[in-house]
Amino acid sequence: MGVSFWTRALRAALAVAALFVVVVLIFSAGAYVGARDPQSLPGVIRDRVVDPKGAGAINEALGTIRDVYYRDPGERRLVDDAIGGMVTKLDDRFSNYLNPKTYENFQQAQDNRFDGIGVVVREDPLGLRITQVYPKSPAKAAGLQIDDLIVNAGRTSLKGLKADQASNHVRGPAGTSVALQVRRRVAGRVRTLRITSKRAPVEVPIVDSKLFKRGGHRVGVVRLAQFNNGATQQVATALERMRKRGADRFVLDLRSNPGGLVTQAQGVASLFLKGGTVVTLKGRTVGEQRYAAGDDPLLPDAPLVVVVDRGSASASEIVTGALQDRGRAKVVGTRTYGKGVFQRVEPLSNGGALDITAGQYFTPKGRNLGGKGTARGGGLQPNVEVKSDPKAPNASLDRAIAVVARERGPR
Repeated sequence: MGVSFWTRALRAALAVAALFVVVVLIFSAGAYVGARDPQSLPGVIRDRVVDPKGAGAINEALGTIRDVYYRDPGERRLVDDAIGGMVTKLDDRFSNYLNPKTYENFQQAQDNRFDGIGVVVREDPLGLRITQVYPKSPAKAAGLQIDDLIVNAGRTSLKGLKADQASNHVRGPAGTSVALQVRRRVAGRVRTLRITSKRAPVEVPIVDSKLFKRGGHRVGVVRLAQFNNGATQQVATALERMRKRGADRFVLDLRSNPGGLVTQAQGVASLFLKGGTVVTLKGRTVGEQRYAAGDDPLLPDAPLVVVVDRGSASASEIVTGALQDRGRAKVVGTRTYGKGVFQRVEPLSNGGALDITAGQYFTPKGRNLGGKGTARGGGLQPNVEVKSDPKAPNASLDRAIAVVARERGPR
């Protein structure tokens, strides 16, 4: 009896499946070998697994340097430098490559914890300018002060480094010490000091609150240092505590707050706004995303003033812009930083991450606070301007308290 139709069909199917497996194996092997030595592949395979204008050329260059260069540069260093170089060439001050160690520090900072000396800093052409010293921190014990400029950490000059890069030289494992070279202005002259500070686990107190009495009113002042994880809940707790102590009007202090998470900016704005737009994000690949306030604000109509300075950026400008645009609060202080773009953190397989600019953000009235592209812009103009004066660092806060004390209460 001859071979049946179904037997012939089964054999044909098995033959096709076997051919498919062979093709897959060939191209899988080609992809593996090609990543190590693309030029060794047969032309037909090389043309399919290697893009000479893209990632294939990058892998080829990395492999060539690793295999041919007269000394071993180290695989991890090659990868770090390659990724860092791509980001640097974007010419975007807000985009960064976070190597695995830097990314670990970044994640700790988002959770308000790190091993370090306990200061808040901002980038300066010569190093790191201290904007806050945490109480009971190693930095406080060592005598570091606000406005000190850290120019060296150990034997490393911090001149020209980005804030994250420079901070990595100051941070370190708990129990170790770091020698700092600090410039301090004393009686109009700049002195250079050498200060040694220990490192320790630091819990970052991102919210502080105080109660003031002005014009027969009790004013609750809540200062937020950064829009990290938990910022909304901590601000809400502080506001509720002030209200229980009799506060009937409030000041939200966002001076020197560099920003943070958009979702936390949305949450903080929602404590004062009922529904409606807080911010709109627009980007080439992310499209248009509208973030709205919730429907149950903690303080929907209590008199409110926001105090800002040139260090108030990003998420600080989102909250301030939303409250100003929607007539919920007056703004007191100086112009804000002027950052009109937002970043997304994209983890990488090597343990690092890209903190990459993904688009622009717009206030409820459609204002973008940055300059052209990723350039720094004019920022938010306060309703009541108070010029910055190092001799009177709390002048804008005092003015904010006076302004909110004169505001009419809810009807």
